Amino acid sequence: MICALLALPSTIAHATPQLLHLGQPHPYVFLAYTNSDLHQAQPAEHAVVIIHGVRRNAEDYYQTGEQLLTNAGLTPRNTLLLAPNFLTATDPQASNDLPLWPKDRWMQGNESSAGHRGITSFSVLDDLLAYLADRRRFPHLKDVVLIGHSAGAQLMQRYAVMGKDFTSLPVRYVISSPSSYLYLDAKRPTATGFAPIPDNRCPGYNRYRYGLEQPPAYLASQRLDAVQLFRRYASRNVTYLVGERDTHADSKVMDHSCAAEAQGPNRLERQLGYLRYEGFLSRTWGVAVAHRQFVIPEAGHDAGHLFASPKVAEVIFPNKP
Repeated sequence: MICALLALPSTIAHATPQLLHLGQPHPYVFLAYTNSDLHQAQPAEHAVVIIHGVRRNAEDYYQTGEQLLTNAGLTPRNTLLLAPNFLTATDPQASNDLPLWPKDRWMQGNESSAGHRGITSFSVLDDLLAYLADRRRFPHLKDVVLIGHSAGAQLMQRYAVMGKDFTSLPVRYVISSPSSYLYLDAKRPTATGFAPIPDNRCPGYNRYRYGLEQPPAYLASQRLDAVQLFRRYASRNVTYLVGERDTHADSKVMDHSCAAEAQGPNRLERQLGYLRYEGFLSRTWGVAVAHRQFVIPEAGHDAGHLFASPKVAEVIFPNKP
């Protein structure tokens, strides 16, 4: 079991695991790696939250985030780095105090089913934002960047679409190389545009987590139709990233379900197809959208390589100090 760390220096050079106390009115603890002692008020003006992939290797992603901040000229003094860790019951860091998910279900927004049960991964992100907006902890914080890569980007893309309104701080969403996306109607990319898929060709392709049929309770409780959902999503500051070499259709860690394959043959094509889909919905529903998308030269799917690119630092932090 990981214990909260006390009496740490106010700026920490390397990954430090800490237990965050999240959630009201039903609190729980959550493991995260960070560059600061969160038991005292912090001077940071910016916060960067980076979500790991399917291996749940948050400490590695913390190091990836550290390199990204270095490339952007940001320091622990002005920028808080957080790498939350979504865990399963078999992970060595697991304890009964922590929310624990079955395998990769956290990336769909599911509830924890062991340890501290009943916490959705979407609620964790809501609670992290509320934690960062607490002026007693972060009196100078001006903005938050939420980054997800691979499986973490599957969670982040769905959260960018479905996450509840948050007005306490400006939030930017960075969605890097997910295997699939949440579509808002039954249409999918074709050679000539977008069209529904015959049910006998891919049964259930429009069910959540690929479409809005049978949505999770987190979304259903918001009572938004698809157009309202798209309007809110279009208003959010969203940036998409994918490596130009992330084109391996036989990747073992890519979603090969029929519903995912309907979005394109590889991660690069799926992302470009989804950006075209946003444009299609914008024209169809009369909702302006201006999300940014960047193909990162010479990068494949590896998070460390992609986020080490100077171009990524420029894209994510265009107004860096």
